[in-house]
Amino acid sequence: MKIVLFGYGNVGRAVARLIEVRRSYLERIGLYPKLVAVADSSGVAINPRGLDYSKLEEVKQKKGSVGFYPDCGKIGVKAIEIISDRLADADILIEVTPTNIVDGEPGLTHIREALKAGLHVITANKGPLALAMPSLLELARYTGREIMFSGTVGGGTPFIRFAEKCLIGDLILGLEGVLNGTCNYILSSMEGGLSFEEALKKAQRLGYAEADPSMDIDGWDTACKIVILAVHILGIRITLRDVYVRGIRDVTEKDLAEALRRGSTIKLIGSVDSMGKATVIPIEIPRSSPLAVPGNLNALTFHVEDLGSITVVGKGAGGVETAHAILKDLIELKARLRSRSMAT
Repeated sequence: MKIVLFGYGNVGRAVARLIEVRRSYLERIGLYPKLVAVADSSGVAINPRGLDYSKLEEVKQKKGSVGFYPDCGKIGVKAIEIISDRLADADILIEVTPTNIVDGEPGLTHIREALKAGLHVITANKGPLALAMPSLLELARYTGREIMFSGTVGGGTPFIRFAEKCLIGDLILGLEGVLNGTCNYILSSMEGGLSFEEALKKAQRLGYAEADPSMDIDGWDTACKIVILAVHILGIRITLRDVYVRGIRDVTEKDLAEALRRGSTIKLIGSVDSMGKATVIPIEIPRSSPLAVPGNLNALTFHVEDLGSITVVGKGAGGVETAHAILKDLIELKARLRSRSMAT
């Protein structure tokens, strides 16, 4: 499997490292991944024989871009040129550039052009899916290629795969969950007596929150995830503009203290029902609720006909956790392609 990797920040570097350290296992199951091209915001590195992980890390750490990779690097070349100008022969695009919810770029173009060029796509980039998931899935079907995205929701916690594998054949009536570890950590810290500003600064120090946390605390990260879950699991054609969103900026220590006295807590809950009503809002819930998870944990409840409510809990997304989801997608892709070949 010849792989092109777009994005070499925290997630991209974790993906490259995981492919390297899991190589012997992957080869035992018949998967031989080869990174033939890597792109970051400043340049690209291309080698049809495969790029060396240690060299990628060395040039990234010392010079700031994979474009300085010896003999194979090119500064100033954009990621999309690898596809549009066919600079590398590849089977799979792993797209992990930063999420952009304004227009989805550059990830949206990367994914579209990769599918048109005959590449399968694995992505952890929420922007393109939140804005254009129905059309991207249609394009994948039209081109006969797979698009996989389990790393977009829950990081290493297998929310999407749980629905695909464990709830197959069941009718899922709706979903609701705590889907942003940053917000959950801030609200949990405020319950302990910190102000919103103090809790946010603490989350930033610990690496749970970005320097610009607006995507998280204003609810848009959760909204992206709700769209992805709604389209993929419930089969509803919605995009980000269909979600009512209100973040946690207005939640006060007083609100949390009063909820605590009532035996409750406040969580940022994303939800969608079978009619397509989708919301992201802070909600007071009983402390006995399975969604009343502490710290930076995530939780997702599936409301299932006949089976009732089933909740999956796990650690929120991070670079390493998301890389593990991408690796699982890579293994699942291999299995799907094997099934296709056996069916023909």
